Amino acid sequence: MPTDQTNAVLSKVPAITLGFWIIKILATTLGETGGDSLSMTYDFGYLASSAIFIVPLIVLVLAQIRAKQFHPLLYWATIIASTTAGTTMADFATRSIGIGYPGGSVLLFGSVLACLFAWHRSMGTVNVNTIATARAEAFYWLTITFSQTLGTALGDWLAAPLDDLPPGIGLGYVGGAAVFGAALAGVAALYLWTKASRVMLFWAAFILTRPLGATVGDFLDKPLAKGGLELSRPLASLVLAGVILALVLILPQRAGEHPGAKA
Repeated sequence: MPTDQTNAVLSKVPAITLGFWIIKILATTLGETGGDSLSMTYDFGYLASSAIFIVPLIVLVLAQIRAKQFHPLLYWATIIASTTAGTTMADFATRSIGIGYPGGSVLLFGSVLACLFAWHRSMGTVNVNTIATARAEAFYWLTITFSQTLGTALGDWLAAPLDDLPPGIGLGYVGGAAVFGAALAGVAALYLWTKASRVMLFWAAFILTRPLGATVGDFLDKPLAKGGLELSRPLASLVLAGVILALVLILPQRAGEHPGAKA
């Protein structure tokens, strides 16, 4: 039986529902358009944009950890901050440092695995429904931020043209979104029809939603000549933020429950 203190901490983690995944995908799309707005449209560059976005991310993570109960707006603001910072940090790694999309994807995927490994060694589980301490929640947000950063590099790798700098695989934004959408459908099928680890499937889905959002975001704002719709990045970001806010307020938002199981 969880203690009152455990319940208070766990109430900050939302239940994993269909609404959660819808908002998560929209948030990752906003992260792409929002990050690109600052770094490209307003020409701050990847490094300066990353530094700017990291500040609210740290503030929001600390506020989330210090909160005594689940606050939907605070939680989703922190998710958006992590995915926006992840966009510019991934672009800095793959483009400014020059390690390319494959190098960035491998480096960031290794970082996600390292976070999960350290979290499991420290807490005995990486199940988001068993977060009962500030340390576990810190691991949670660190893992999320690395996974959001990985998603940008992975999405760009599949979608970018072969003759781009850095070169990608050339599937295009629609093709890349289709690949990641199919992969998510595969994860959903495993969840519905197999007994595969629910913890493993959660993290697989969480990671895959980010490159899906990245390719959709790029499709919205990239030039027509490159297969995008060439919409205004700031305008697309405002519209996405409005839709997310409406969904957070309309869709049922409840805290997750402690299952009492390790995984």
